[in-house]
Amino acid sequence: MGNYAFGVDIGGTMIRLGLFEEDGSLLDKWEIPTELSYEGSRILPDIAGSIREEMKERAIRQEEVVGVGVGAPGPIDADGTVFCAVNLGWDVFNIPEVLGSYLNLPVKAANDANVAAFGEMWRGGGRGYSDVVAVTLSTGVGGGILTGGRILTGAAGAGGEFGHMRIRDGETESCGCGRTGCLEQYTSVGGILRLARKRLQKDAVPSLLRHKDFQAIDVFKAAEAQDAVAIEVARQFGEYLGKGLAAVASVVNPELIIIGGEVSRAGEVLLEYICPAFEKYVFSACRNVHFVMATLGSDAGIYGAAGLFLNQEERNH
Repeated sequence: MGNYAFGVDIGGTMIRLGLFEEDGSLLDKWEIPTELSYEGSRILPDIAGSIREEMKERAIRQEEVVGVGVGAPGPIDADGTVFCAVNLGWDVFNIPEVLGSYLNLPVKAANDANVAAFGEMWRGGGRGYSDVVAVTLSTGVGGGILTGGRILTGAAGAGGEFGHMRIRDGETESCGCGRTGCLEQYTSVGGILRLARKRLQKDAVPSLLRHKDFQAIDVFKAAEAQDAVAIEVARQFGEYLGKGLAAVASVVNPELIIIGGEVSRAGEVLLEYICPAFEKYVFSACRNVHFVMATLGSDAGIYGAAGLFLNQEERNH
């Protein structure tokens, strides 16, 4: 049994890496740029080179590393095969096979939102729970579902993609996925700004949001300051997200729902708007759910990736 594991979180701009001890303690973390040229063919070699450099600097031997966990965008099945990650330029291939060949180390891979959810369950806001739903509200809406402490991957690696649940009929604008009425259109950073701008255009009611460069988080700050327009927008947001999470909860019956991502920086004020809608829509037998805010921030991905090797439940599979 080795003493270390690496966690890797591949983003469209930067790749985050972390070195962990066997007990889950984070020893070091760093970033390297995501090289998108040549259809993303440099990404895995760059990761391998960075890991080898860290091992050399710390005099870590090959046999001391239990493995390298990877979180990456796109559908990824239980064997680590990615089924097209458009923003990385990737087509279909098996991540553990390719990265493992560069490093001569065991590798596991999973979808980045699932890995972040796993990290929160293992070392973040979800510690002590094993049936967890995590939602990440950022540029998009990512989801992760954990049942019995394990990631629900799905047949094609697309388990937990509830950002693209159809939540509203009659929508005329398209989501990034090409469909309309997706949860992401109302609860992502852009979705919240869209709701706010539409409300501001409706009439001339005074609002703290009537300045040029407000951010999604400012909507909830203004709502806390009792701004009537912001409260209306926050209620819309909460209605959509609460309804979507109620649908998910009625299928997987979680103990805990974790709210993370850029929008979660607004804090627990979000729950004031999400929870009432959730209670309104959820199936009665599934309503006994705790809501918490994520605690690991941008480190959730590297924790979850390393946890694919270090968490005891995962080791047994």
